[in-house]
Amino acid sequence: MLAGAAQAGGPSTGPATGTGDAEAGERVFRKCGACHTATAPENRVGPSLQGVVDRPVAHVENYTYSDAMRAFGSDGKVWDEARLSTYLVAPRAMVPGTRMSFAGLKSDKDIADVIAYLKGTAAQ
Repeated sequence: MLAGAAQAGGPSTGPATGTGDAEAGERVFRKCGACHTATAPENRVGPSLQGVVDRPVAHVENYTYSDAMRAFGSDGKVWDEARLSTYLVAPRAMVPGTRMSFAGLKSDKDIADVIAYLKGTAAQ
């Protein structure tokens, strides 16, 4: 199990951050693309992930988050790299009751790569 899975909502301690490959992350993101976009401020089944890194949790305009996700973010959490690393391992374990059905990414490399990709989409 990844180190990031240790604590559900508390301080996150995921895989090493800042070490991902954005090109590889774009390929990994295809798993997310049925429900999310990262290159436009367009909501789909899930919210747009453009600029998600360092954005407050449950904070995309015109998207109706689950009660569980709103509660999770109600204390001001942000999607920093470490918290994303933890979440991407097992979203429903970190936020019980979320509508996100994705089981999670099991590889530290895939997680670091997709975060690197998401970091690069903020300015598009």
